Amino acid sequence: MKFISILAALILFNITAVFSQDAKQIPLYPNGVPNSKKGPDTYVEQDMNGRVSKVIEPTLIPFLPEKGTANGTAVIICPGGGYGFLAMTGEGYPAAKEFNKIGVTAFVLKYRLPSDDIMTDKSIGPLQDAQAAMALVRSRAAEWGINPNRIGIMGFSAGGHLASTAGTHFNTPVIENKANVSLRADFMILIYPVITFGELTHGGSKRGLIGTTPTQDKVDLYSNEKQVTANTPPTFIIHAQDDTTVPVQNTLMFYDALVKNKVPSEMHIYPAGGHGFGINNRKSKENWFDWCKGWMDTNGWLTAAK
Repeated sequence: MKFISILAALILFNITAVFSQDAKQIPLYPNGVPNSKKGPDTYVEQDMNGRVSKVIEPTLIPFLPEKGTANGTAVIICPGGGYGFLAMTGEGYPAAKEFNKIGVTAFVLKYRLPSDDIMTDKSIGPLQDAQAAMALVRSRAAEWGINPNRIGIMGFSAGGHLASTAGTHFNTPVIENKANVSLRADFMILIYPVITFGELTHGGSKRGLIGTTPTQDKVDLYSNEKQVTANTPPTFIIHAQDDTTVPVQNTLMFYDALVKNKVPSEMHIYPAGGHGFGINNRKSKENWFDWCKGWMDTNGWLTAAK
């Protein structure tokens, strides 16, 4: 058993090394990171076997489909980690590779984690990076062969909170947007997402983003089930009923808000799977990515761009 654990660790290390060596990282803010301040000398980015923390310089990591297979659709992926780290090898890179297989260009977002050490206002830091990522991909769409009207955002767990925040707060820019590039995602994909900051929230994500004594207005602002409108992007959601980390009610509340606002969406609830299963729920023989692929195809996002 010890040998298997060591072997698994070596495989994970090699996967991390390959990705870090081969994937070019694109800075989100080549002219300086907004809402930032000099942190302590100990605040240095760390990567522990694909769990990245203390991000100071946020980047996009592109994953391109094989030549001749791209269909013009793109997705920005926000890994989870409770706003305390980024699960890059669990919820970032594997999802990007799956999207590449179906012709979708993927960008893994290495976003700043909310911190009073390096931010003037930590509550907007991750959203700034998500909005900047959307603006960057949309403004450079032609360079990557992307249709600027087919760019989605995806998130796992706390990354799902960030993605759903980006998907519901796009009319309130927290970045400079002189070119007035649309910050609205064309679709959202949320995997066991943190949605609410109310009673059924994930406490670590809530504390990480808005602190231990937030005002009710701040709680409501980041409870994204309360921010859905008729213009919220079409959404695909996955959750497990037995998730004890992020209660399944997060997804149910968001889906209910989508239905009430007539936003075309699709939801799948596994009876088992817990939290953090990433691309493969080992408690089920059904693959959620296949369902996601079908949903995208039904909506025309997998048809080759003309």
